[in-house]
Amino acid sequence: MKKLFLVLGISVVIAACGGPKPGEAEGGEDTTAAANQTATAATTNADTSATKTGTEPTAAAPAGKGATLIAGSDCGTCHKDHQKIVGPAFEDIAKKYTDADVDKLAKKVIAGGSGSWGDIAMSPHPALSEDDAKEMVKYILTVK
Repeated sequence: MKKLFLVLGISVVIAACGGPKPGEAEGGEDTTAAANQTATAATTNADTSATKTGTEPTAAAPAGKGATLIAGSDCGTCHKDHQKIVGPAFEDIAKKYTDADVDKLAKKVIAGGSGSWGDIAMSPHPALSEDDAKEMVKYILTVK
């Protein structure tokens, strides 16, 4: 039963993160706020905790451009600063990687992928610019 909920939850996250949204022209602006609302609404029945995943701000450290970009994206659906959700906690990412890995990690955020933290894949974010992805990664690496 747990596997069924896990598979359904992952499917909802992947569906919410990929492709243009209904009513949005392909190549248009990314509406991550709508994706967050869609993912949160779709998982409402499966969530038994008092706080819904992805509805609270992910940044507790000093705000900057990276923290602002993360707060406005769908990152909070799978990641929190100090708690593993679907993906690793930002704190764990900061322990594993250094500033020398910013370019590599920014490309991974854009392209998506799996294998670094297990079998669950991170969905791609092709509408995200490389500069914005680097700012987000720089913030993540400061979370302690």
